[in-house]
This record gives sequence, structure tokens and C-alpha cells, in this order.
Amino acid sequence: MAVSSRKNLSEGFAPRAEKRLLRISEVARRVGISSSALRAWEALGLVTPQRTQSRYRLYGESDVRLLQRAIFLRKARGLNPPAIVHVLKRQGAVSLPAEGALVPGQRFRRLRAKRGLSLAQVAKATGVSVGFLSALERGQMRSSVETLRRIARFYGTNILSLFEAAGDNPRLVRPAERRILETTPDVRMELLAWGNTAMEPHLFRVKPGGGSGESYSHEGEEFLHVLRGEFEIWLDKSEHYRLKPGDSLYFESSTPHRWKNPGRKEAWVLWVNTPPTF
Repeated sequence: MAVSSRKNLSEGFAPRAEKRLLRISEVARRVGISSSALRAWEALGLVTPQRTQSRYRLYGESDVRLLQRAIFLRKARGLNPPAIVHVLKRQGAVSLPAEGALVPGQRFRRLRAKRGLSLAQVAKATGVSVGFLSALERGQMRSSVETLRRIARFYGTNILSLFEAAGDNPRLVRPAERRILETTPDVRMELLAWGNTAMEPHLFRVKPGGGSGESYSHEGEEFLHVLRGEFEIWLDKSEHYRLKPGDSLYFESSTPHRWKNPGRKEAWVLWVNTPPTF
């Protein structure tokens, strides 16, 4: 069901003034920092801007106020950015991972220590900065699915291992028993079965504007079924699908793919990979 892209509010017409979204240059000017510094704050998980169809960042007034608090803490208390994010999380100003959610960076830290590697060595091999890796390992920031896959692939593993769901398949998995992994504040993956399985079933819960980041690929085949909300996916550079509740899609995992939630409500997607190589 290939469809053409639809302009969102920021590209089609101006929203009402009280809800107007700001571009990165406007926010940088108001807060008094550079656009590159603003992107660094985003990488640390302080703010999560919405994205237009053309991938432009859009910020709300709440983002501006949060950045102003961060700048105040830097000037008044001399804290570095990761410490500022930590303080704001303790104050409840920055959302924490859901209860029971695992922090991928902790797993990466153990893998790096086991191999006797430095942050610089991993950074050079994965194309991710030392600062990013350090903050990720300390649980002070989260990462897109694409970046997690890149780091996991370097360690010879996959995202499934980040759930730390080793052991036999328990057959029955109740909602409260699901293994949860949050890659970014907008993407939550709930593992629905694990152990000696031929399939890897997840429930993806993606907030408006949330997505995978850049394209990624791996071995196997994939099936997804949209339970609620809207879901958009690109396969390589030639296929583009916009799915609604009840729609399904099947494709080979070796096809580079990326995805996002283009709607205004959280999307729920039943996503199955086989074999478990995601």
C-alpha cells in the first residue's frame, strides 16, 4: 500500500500561535547557545524535538524552558552536561525509562570491559563519539535503534541480547512479565517471548515523531501488524508505506529499512523477526 508523503502541520500550514513550534535556530537564539550545542543536549536525552517529514527539528516552549534550566545549572553550579541531565532527571524534569526498562549502555559497558577495550577503540570502530558512548554506558542517555544495532554488531551480538532475556522460553508471558527496552524516550520495545525460539516477537510502542533513526538491515525476515495509531516505513530507497490499524507488512530484513510514527497518537505495532537476529 505505497503512499505519497503527507505534509505535517509544520510544513503545510502554521499552527495556532500559542502552540507554534520553533526551529533549531530559533531555540538556539532564545537560549543563547549554538545549534550544535543544542543537538548535543538532544543526544544526552535532555530534549526530544519533533521531526518534520524533511527531518527538521521542531521544539515547543516546554523544551525551551528545560534548556534554560540546564543553562542555569551550568552557569550557577558549574555542572557538565551529563551531570545536569542527571540532576534534572532526579527533579522529574526529564523523563526516566519506564519501570522495568533496561539500560542498553550497562550491557555495552560489560562487553567492552570483558574485551579489554577502551572507549576510544569502540568509538573509532563504530563511528560513535567517545562522549556519546561514555554517557550511554553510564545510563545518562539513550540511543536510536540504528545506533544500538551498530554498536551491538561491533560486539558480535544484537539488540535481543540487550533485553537480557536468557533462559528457557516461559511459554506464557503476562504483560507485567515482559522484558522492556527503551531506546529513546519515544520508542519502547516489549519482548513477548524469549528463549529457544525461532521467532522474536515484540510489541513496539512508538510515540508521535519517534522512529528508528537512520536505515539499518540484518539477516532474516520480518512481519509487522499495526494495532493502533499510524506507522510509516521505508524499504531501501524505492518503497514507502504508511500503515494504519489492521495493516500488515512482510519484508526481508536484509533490505535497509527505517521507520517512524507520523501520527498524533502513540502507535502500537506487533513486530516479529525470524530468526532472532534483530
